[in-house]
Amino acid sequence: MTHDTIRRSTAEFFGTFWLTFGGCGAAIVSASYPALGIGFLGVALAFGLTVLTMAYAVGHISGGHFNPAVTLGLWSAGRCADHHVVPYIVAQVVGAVFGAGVLYLVASGKAGWVPGGFASNGYGELSPGKYGLLSCFLVEALATFFFLFIIIGTTSKGAATGFAGIPIGFALVLIHLISIPITNTSVNPARSSGPALFAGAEAMGQLWLFWLAPILGAVTAGAMARWLYEPDTLIETTIVEKRSAA
Repeated sequence: MTHDTIRRSTAEFFGTFWLTFGGCGAAIVSASYPALGIGFLGVALAFGLTVLTMAYAVGHISGGHFNPAVTLGLWSAGRCADHHVVPYIVAQVVGAVFGAGVLYLVASGKAGWVPGGFASNGYGELSPGKYGLLSCFLVEALATFFFLFIIIGTTSKGAATGFAGIPIGFALVLIHLISIPITNTSVNPARSSGPALFAGAEAMGQLWLFWLAPILGAVTAGAMARWLYEPDTLIETTIVEKRSAA
């Protein structure tokens, strides 16, 4: 593994750690107070802000994916080099697991705390609104499709340079506002994997959906981008600034 790949993967690790710790932390800790809790809107904003802040912090290093579905979607669009795909995904999953682990240590410091679902994703009985498998699959695939569509569009040639992190962050806020009651919002297999490890066997048993649906939606969006956008715009880009693939 080259020095550049290690540097990029490290950026992905920290970005995904922050997304999991910050977003899931808001759901587990701050949303748990009935009178003063931040509610769905606060949790949605927390996830959007984690992506927005890390996009500008390390997006110029790795592209700011922080999500295996994003990496595979950008790869299918021709915007992520082949040799970056596996290291990025490994770093993202490890970052999410570490983020969830640290969050578990922090949250369990409260006397009598019960982890419950631990901000994990689920369908059927594990869905916040008890939505069925098909509903959850559709919303995850469709939401991830549009998430990638927005990422690709806002980082394409002709888009406003340096501002892509803002619509991408707000897109994630909107996605959470739509889908928290349905699946607790994944659109990110790494974010789903970290909390599921601490939520227990039931959450782990449903984890397959939160890999399959987001990846399917993301890869479809990437493939469509090859047709929709001009070929010369399909170069590897970062969220904050465009750059050629290393």
